[in-house]
Amino acid sequence: MSNLRYFDAAAARTPAQLQKTAVHTEFLRTGRINRPQQQWSVDEKRYLTHQEVAARTGRRLEAAGTVTHERINGFHRSIRFPKLLFHRTLSGRPHLGYCHVTSARTKFAQFDDVRWSFYIANFFSDIGDDEHFFEKIKLGYSRMYFAVATEMDAEEGKLSVNRAVHENGLLFRTHDPKEALKNVLLLGARNQQLRRIINSL
Repeated sequence: MSNLRYFDAAAARTPAQLQKTAVHTEFLRTGRINRPQQQWSVDEKRYLTHQEVAARTGRRLEAAGTVTHERINGFHRSIRFPKLLFHRTLSGRPHLGYCHVTSARTKFAQFDDVRWSFYIANFFSDIGDDEHFFEKIKLGYSRMYFAVATEMDAEEGKLSVNRAVHENGLLFRTHDPKEALKNVLLLGARNQQLRRIINSL
């Protein structure tokens, strides 16, 4: 996938040239509205490096993560999540990436204390193993919202997916932002009464 090339479409656009005659006069004379054709050659394309594409992707992902975090915390004052934003892009595909939005602890099914993290990705895929976390990437959907159970890996000193919880560590995965919001709120609800209110939405 390293043979992908990206070009800056904004830099390729040239400002429209001012017409010497008034538009309405030209229309009355010919009966046509002349729209200037964009004059643009392949030589003028400015190709972007993978680092530039990754930086743009990261800014967009973090902007989406910020808006999502504000919506989650704006639901009810008793449900508050910390803002823990960071992003990663896929190696060899810098236009694809994911953003960590928040993390918390909850009681989930038969597990009393589950740490979990909520993410947004700008693609949809299956969740695989640790080596190939994203499998069968589908670009048909604009975003994927998902939460995974996490645990501290004592050997490596970092967080890893807790595969013992639910379906291989995946708590939920959806492309619907409303469903994702509801699932995150359910994970963050402190009591059954609040969960019932969220379920009724």
